[in-house]
Amino acid sequence: MNPSLEPVIAFLQTVHPYDTLPQDELARVAGSFSRREYQSGEEVYHAGEPLKGLYLIKRGSVEVMEPSGQVISLLGPRNSFGERGLARDGLAVTTARVTEDSVLLMLPVAEYRHLVSTLPAFERFFSRGRGTENKTGDLTVQKVSDLMASRKPIAVAAGDSIRVAAQKMRDARVSSLGVLEGERFVGIVTTRDMTNKVLAGGLDPAGPVSEIMTPDPISLSPESLGSDILHIMLERRIGHLPVVEAGRLVGMVTQTDLTRFQAVSSAQLVRDASMADSVADLAAVTARIPKLLVQLVGGNNAHEVVTRLITDIADTVTRRLLAMAEAQLGPAPVPYLWLACGSQGRQEQTGVSDQDNCLMLDDAVTEADMAYFHALAKIVCDGLDACGYVYCPGDMMATNPRWCQPVRVWHDYFRGWIAKPDPMAQMLASVMFDLRPIGGQASLFKTLQHETLDMAARNSIFVAHMVANSLKHTPPLGLLRGFATIRSGEHKNHIDMKHNGVVPIVDLGRVYALVGQLEPANTRARLLAAENAGVISQSGARDLIEAYDLIAETRLENQARLVRSGRKPDNFLAPSDLSDFERSHLRDAFVVVRTMQSAVGQARGAKG
Repeated sequence: MNPSLEPVIAFLQTVHPYDTLPQDELARVAGSFSRREYQSGEEVYHAGEPLKGLYLIKRGSVEVMEPSGQVISLLGPRNSFGERGLARDGLAVTTARVTEDSVLLMLPVAEYRHLVSTLPAFERFFSRGRGTENKTGDLTVQKVSDLMASRKPIAVAAGDSIRVAAQKMRDARVSSLGVLEGERFVGIVTTRDMTNKVLAGGLDPAGPVSEIMTPDPISLSPESLGSDILHIMLERRIGHLPVVEAGRLVGMVTQTDLTRFQAVSSAQLVRDASMADSVADLAAVTARIPKLLVQLVGGNNAHEVVTRLITDIADTVTRRLLAMAEAQLGPAPVPYLWLACGSQGRQEQTGVSDQDNCLMLDDAVTEADMAYFHALAKIVCDGLDACGYVYCPGDMMATNPRWCQPVRVWHDYFRGWIAKPDPMAQMLASVMFDLRPIGGQASLFKTLQHETLDMAARNSIFVAHMVANSLKHTPPLGLLRGFATIRSGEHKNHIDMKHNGVVPIVDLGRVYALVGQLEPANTRARLLAAENAGVISQSGARDLIEAYDLIAETRLENQARLVRSGRKPDNFLAPSDLSDFERSHLRDAFVVVRTMQSAVGQARGAKG
């Protein structure tokens, strides 16, 4: 292999869908890329020009603009652009310009089209983006239910006084109220009504609010589109629209909501995090993730796109905290690598995630140097906790001295777990097989990853134990086509969509990656790679991937629903919240997972 390609290959292994390619094909594709440097403000291409290829950001930032000059996307590292033009007639349909000194990799047109036409993973990934570059930022195609403020609408009774209404608006910090007669929505009152009709008009504040409300105002249903809001607001010159369902007020959409929606994008959050000056600034960025989740789910994005974009924010926050730590402590005494495991390692974070991480240190590290790395780990882990990535309950963090060690010790860890796969070793190996470099010297991990996959795959006893470990989490299937729900406690009659939903598939994907010595950490990428490598049959892979897609998307939709209702997202779903059709399909997906678990268990049993 050409040594000059190694940095490109290492980078592509962190970018989907390139991370699904076999090693030899990845090396070939890496050799097709050309490296290009741009200065801040320089155009990459202009709308209407022939495109030379697909662009991938290695370092820097790129803004993508419509021909009108409107910015529709702000992209950071590992984002691709230009595919819309390549999917059409080869002409750029947008203008791309770097906003800071940047390094881009360009894949020639012929190679791009070859990959898309021959590899399902590439076709699925890039076809999703065609014609939808600004889909998630286009509020016109969003449902009204996704645009409403998350809190419940504030309302007053028609007989309440104007003063009471004004006090409610002040206390809730809102600019409008619904007016009700019993449960029936009858009108709306705004701060403009207070100004024009009470202050300027001289009405008595003790009078009923019904005197100043707008009766029977125009309203929309939750299923209306954002375009309906824009058209009504522009045509009628109003800034508040009640959302009504069966005569009941269920929400209020304001111009502020529209502005807030357009201001939230993963690229903007990544940029804001990368420029943050303090932990408080970073926490303000991550506080916007639930709104981003609602927006991305409402835009009908695939679950692996949603979780990847959310994980990108966590990666950026982590790297910013590492930079803050080095600014405080000074340069590191030896090279180091910060890695994430768990959902961040697999690039599968949702609206609720804790932190799982570790530090690998160059073998030249001394005992005296360790104080520096313990201090660095504390700064970063404390910062992540302050940003909502709570401390790992199992203490799988770099602040634990066990997980802050030289590379040679990490080699010993994995050798020991593989040689003696007791239950604790199985658990630790399961977590650590999902490691992904985040910041520092990535080469510290490369040799370890190759050695560990090879050593583990050749140890049939270890593989058998890992298979057994993967079967501990089972889908929530009950008798008579029902679900096995939680029987007591806070989440009674709910399904745990994490531990009984996605985790069984995550565990299967890890086993397939181990058996096939596949490098991807992302679950969906592992399933695709397992199919391509023949680890599982094509039909089995298709069924399992479709089941995973349905389960993961149902989990995200439930989290978005919780956020819209003003609650924190979690992993617990009440089957009663689903339609009969949805329940039937979700159960069928769980049956597929159970079937694949049985197949894995039987195959390992036969070999044992």
